[in-house]
This record gives sequence, structure tokens and C-alpha cells, in this order.
Amino acid sequence: MDIRLNLTQKQQLSQQMIQSVQILQMSATELESYLEKLSTENPVIELSERENLPDSAEQMDLQRKLDWLSSTDRQNLVYYQGDTDRDDPENNWQDSRATEETLEDYLKSQLLLKPYSDTERSVILYLINALDDSGFFRDSLEETAELFSIPVEEAERLLREVQSLDPAGVGARSLSECLVLQLERRQERCPLAETIAAEHLDAVAKNHLADLSRQLSVSMQEILSACEVIRSLNPRPGNSFSNRDLLAYVSPDAVVVTLKDHLEILVNEYQYPPFTISTAYQAMEQETSDPEAKKYLREKIAEAKNVSQSIRQRSSTLSLVLRVIVEVQKDFFLRGPGNKHPLKLSEIASRVDLSESTVSRALHSKHVQCRWGVYPLNYFLTSTAAASELSGEAQTAEQIKAAIKGIIDGEDKKKPLSDGAICSLLEKQDIKISRRTVNKYRQEMQIPDKAGRKAWG
Repeated sequence: MDIRLNLTQKQQLSQQMIQSVQILQMSATELESYLEKLSTENPVIELSERENLPDSAEQMDLQRKLDWLSSTDRQNLVYYQGDTDRDDPENNWQDSRATEETLEDYLKSQLLLKPYSDTERSVILYLINALDDSGFFRDSLEETAELFSIPVEEAERLLREVQSLDPAGVGARSLSECLVLQLERRQERCPLAETIAAEHLDAVAKNHLADLSRQLSVSMQEILSACEVIRSLNPRPGNSFSNRDLLAYVSPDAVVVTLKDHLEILVNEYQYPPFTISTAYQAMEQETSDPEAKKYLREKIAEAKNVSQSIRQRSSTLSLVLRVIVEVQKDFFLRGPGNKHPLKLSEIASRVDLSESTVSRALHSKHVQCRWGVYPLNYFLTSTAAASELSGEAQTAEQIKAAIKGIIDGEDKKKPLSDGAICSLLEKQDIKISRRTVNKYRQEMQIPDKAGRKAWG
């Protein structure tokens, strides 16, 4: 007898992991809407506002509704989904464009007639949800592949599916890729523009056009024409759509209260309704002899428990991250804007012993309220380099950048100033920083160097 031991990897936890990631990314307002929608789809979930479940006299009607919901009858499913899909952005593949259409809505509307498998559809929806406001995909394809237990090559193929949608350039991982995607769709292709966008975008940004002309062995006029084509493209294809975060009133996910001797952090758990799992449905799951009804109830109860666990995990992670932010940015919360300290995503991740991607999701679309106003959590991430050379009680990094911008705005564009010259002019304003720091600040403000600012002709 040949006995072999085979190790296989199953995808049993993938949906639970995806749900946990999605809940972690939600703001308090989004989580409130999510729970309200979920309660209409999962009858075992009782929100605090809902009345108690029916007594024994109404059990027959309750069972009838349960049988109807769990029925495999196609017509029932169509009617039921017609009500729920309109409210569920994760499963709504119909055209949901409205006056305030978001990029997610528009992309999902284009997937209606696409023949994808369930796994492919889940991955594509995940990729779409991961796009930032500009329409770029900033996450890791390796993490995406690991999350869905698929090869990285398959994740990349599905990202290309997203990139094939309108608007052109959406789903790009860099500005260069975004521009190339748009150039490839032009009716009149421009090979030179595609080459420049793919390989020489930095030279264009620095206005090193003469060097580029020599390197590519083409005339300056051809370079200028190709650059004109590139400048006609949209570097942020998602910006023409409504930002879902801006459509609703910003409700803070946490509040930092300044007390006499310390700062108190309050995570906003009152924005979304608490829920319980119906004892009546749990009893019915144990007592019913109908195998289909038992299976349906078991799945719904498991879903409710997973959501409850994900919400607890969200609150725990958010509390840990907020504790680090308040500790590092204590001067900001006590004295206000202009008193931030260097803080990177990697530092928070190290302190709370979580991955950077998890911390990034915890910060995503969330706001904190303090005595100075309501701020997005990402606001408290600052660059170490931006504050490393500030001496004593000199001006803040923001003030120094404003001074640099003022000098550059007033320069002769035919004879722009070098970083060394800007450094000398700053000294006359009692701002003493090195030429290297001027260079770093200028780059952070996305201001080209001396050659890049020179006016041609």
C-alpha cells in the first residue's frame, strides 16, 4: 500500500482576511453605513436601534422569510439582490453613475459585461478599492497576491485589466506608467513621446531638453513637440471624479482631549451602532431539521462573528497607532500647527509591531479632532529630512519652504537662481541652512532646479 502525505493550501480564510482589511480601512462614517447595509442582508444581525426579534407566536412567519431568503429560486434571488445591490458598493456591478459619481463607481460600472470568475472579480474589486484619489495603485502586488493566494503574475494580469478601463491611465503604479498608458491609447501614436514618458521623464521635469535631444539623436523641435504631447495628458486620471471622502460631512474617528496633566485619546465608537447576534436565530440554527436552513443560518452567524471580531481589531489597531501619534506629536496637540516633529510610517509600524501596510490602512480616510480642529491622520506623518537642520528656534520647515518659494517666484526666469544663490539670500533673512537642504526642500515642493526653471525663447 502506497501511503503519501500531501500538503495543500486552501483559501478558507481569504474572505475573512479581506473583510478584516476592508473594515480596518473604513472611517467611522463608512463603518456605520456598512453595518446598516449588512443588517439588511444578514437577518441574524441586530443593530441597537432595531426592535427585539419576534416572539414564538411569529416564529412561523420568521421561518417563512428565512426559507425565502435561503431559497435557490432565481426569481427570488433577483428581487432580493435588486434591493441589496444598490446599497452594496462591493457587489454592485451595475452602472451606478450619478451626479456625484466616484471613480470606484465608474470603474465598476464598466465591469458589468466582463466574464470574470468569482476570484478574478474579487481581486479586481480589491484593486479598484485600493486606488488613491488620483487613480493610482500604490499598494504592493505581492501582498495582494498573498492575500488571495494567487501568483504575482496573475495579480499583475488583473491589474492590467483595471488599467484597460476608462479613464486612460487609471491603475498605474507610477506617473511614467500612467502617461504611457494614455499615450498607447492615442489614435495617432507618438513613439518619441512614449519613449520619453517611459524612460526620460526626469529629464523633462528638470527641463534638460538639450541633453535629451543629444541623447536620443533627434532635433530640439521634435523634443519640444513630443513634450507638448506629454503635457496634454492627465497626470491624475482620478481627479475628475468626486472624492467619496468629500461627499459626506467629516466625522472624526477619534478625539484628543487636552487635560491638565495629560492628553486623553477617545476612539469614536459611538458613530456606528453596536450589534448583537440574534438569540432567536441561533436557537433556530440548533433546532431546525432543514439542512438548507441550517447551512444558511450557520453561514450568516459566522459572518456576523467575523465582522464583530474585525471591528474589535480595528479599534485596537487604531488605538495603538493613535497612541504613537499623540506621543510623538505632543507639542502639536498642546501648542498647535507649526509644532510637528518628524514621524514616518515605518516608525509607527515599528513601535506597534505591525506591518507598514496595516498601519497605512489604519490611517486611511480617518480623522482626529483636537482643540485646533479636525485633521486627517496622515497629516501627522512628517519627513525627518525636513526638520533635521533647523537650528535652535529658527523658523519651521513650512516657513522656510515659503521663503524659498518666495525667492524663486521673484527671480528672473531667464537667469534663474542656483540653490547656492538661494541659500545666500536666505541667510539675509536669518535663515541658515545648507545648500543641500535648500535642494531637498525645493524637491519636496516639486520645484525644478535652475536648468528646469529656465524660460526657453
